[in-house]
Amino acid sequence: MKLGDSLQGKRVLITQSEEFMGPVLARAFSDHGAIVIADPSPMVEPQAAQQVVDRAGRVDVLIANLAVPSPYTPATAVTDEEWRTVFSHLVDPLPRLARAVLPGMIERRAGKIVVMGSATALRGQKRVSTYAASRGAQLAWTRAVATEVAPHNVQVNLIAQNFVENPTYYGPEVQALPAFQERLKREVPAMRLGRPEESALLAVFLAAAEVEFVSGEGISLSGGWV
Repeated sequence: MKLGDSLQGKRVLITQSEEFMGPVLARAFSDHGAIVIADPSPMVEPQAAQQVVDRAGRVDVLIANLAVPSPYTPATAVTDEEWRTVFSHLVDPLPRLARAVLPGMIERRAGKIVVMGSATALRGQKRVSTYAASRGAQLAWTRAVATEVAPHNVQVNLIAQNFVENPTYYGPEVQALPAFQERLKREVPAMRLGRPEESALLAVFLAAAEVEFVSGEGISLSGGWV
């Protein structure tokens, strides 16, 4: 048996599927034989998570792919509106998704949740306090829920990525900036952007039934930046 063979026929729900890592995740899981339910909804409305899961039917694997453009506001100027907007996109959907998918996973004694997070939760960075706090909340949520559901053979993990090519944060227009290329060489030991497939295959690894002893982890994928 090869790693990922267990995904054959598994129902994988990918949220916000047209943004952040959504498109490459859909391809990677399809390539491993999974039935991909790709939902483009931003998941902001309180009822959105339950509606998405109701449409999806049984969910064996949830990929919580949540994104919003990162504000670059000094901490002294962060408004309540900025804080609330970012948290409503990145944090608030998580407990709603959990309420929708975890009961079935617990009953079947099998399930996976992979949160597509950010390495800004692991390392200090200027002018991103709102974004870093929301990504840090995702990581804390992952660790707490993973501890709770591990006895039911359900695993919850997070990929803490940064400097990985994707259309939301590191698209072609950002890559074309000379200042960004200089920053990449200065801050990232690998001296390059991560390929999106590298992140997607890590998600496949965490979602595969061959791997059931990894739980509650925030795995950095950042070329040594962390």
